[in-house]
Amino acid sequence: MSTPRDSSPTPLRSSGEQSGGGPVPSADVLTGRLFDYVVALADDALVNAQRLGWWISRAPQLEEDVALANIGLDQLGQARSLLAYAGEVEGAGRSEDDLAYFRDERSFRNTLLVERSQEDFGVAMARLLIVSAWQSHLYAALRGSTDATLAAVSAKAVKEVAYHLDHAGRWVVRLGDGTDESHARMQAALDAEWPFLEELFDGSFIDPTLIGDGVAVDPATLRDAVLSTIGAVVDEATLTVPDVRPALGGGRSGRHTEQMGFLLAEMQHLTRSHPGATW
Repeated sequence: MSTPRDSSPTPLRSSGEQSGGGPVPSADVLTGRLFDYVVALADDALVNAQRLGWWISRAPQLEEDVALANIGLDQLGQARSLLAYAGEVEGAGRSEDDLAYFRDERSFRNTLLVERSQEDFGVAMARLLIVSAWQSHLYAALRGSTDATLAAVSAKAVKEVAYHLDHAGRWVVRLGDGTDESHARMQAALDAEWPFLEELFDGSFIDPTLIGDGVAVDPATLRDAVLSTIGAVVDEATLTVPDVRPALGGGRSGRHTEQMGFLLAEMQHLTRSHPGATW
């Protein structure tokens, strides 16, 4: 496991900041809080898409090569919609490309789970199972957001991640309930990813005003449903839910693993080398 780099995180807001009768935040402050929330969701999808793209030409079957490419494209599409909206909310003239390619590592707010390398197919499927189960319940809840754009993006995304979840589940069952070797490797992959699941339920980066107003969803409220979804697949695969301590988080506040820098270097190199270039 890589150790998250030490950095100075963006100050987080306490859960009582707005509920203690303090002054009503200004419109600029509220805009910044919504921007932070939307960017975090976008970064999860963007970085996940980048990792899934690694499997193009490397998957164990040609059909799987195409499937993972399409799942990655779905994730990229969700990231684009959310980053474009974040740019609108910010009102500083930054486009989705500006936010994807011209932010430095510490400005990214994705969870550590999605940024780690996944060069083992079992790890890729274990992670896809966890991420798609979480996104499935998250987007389902966000369909009822009072923010019309978030609700619309989620209504489309929830259909896409349903397929991702089904795809990952089939592979986890196939490998877990397969040969002795595939079972052992699938269990090892699940064990490797499980410590990073906990960060998905950490809502400390979300301003409570957004949750109170029905704009955002407190990820902690999704825990039981997500674990139930994953657990059903794990049981069918004859695997065991890992009993491990959560890994140190930090992605939501800009503290990433050493692998994040390499990922961004690959993702941003061309655009940063030729800023403003068009086809």
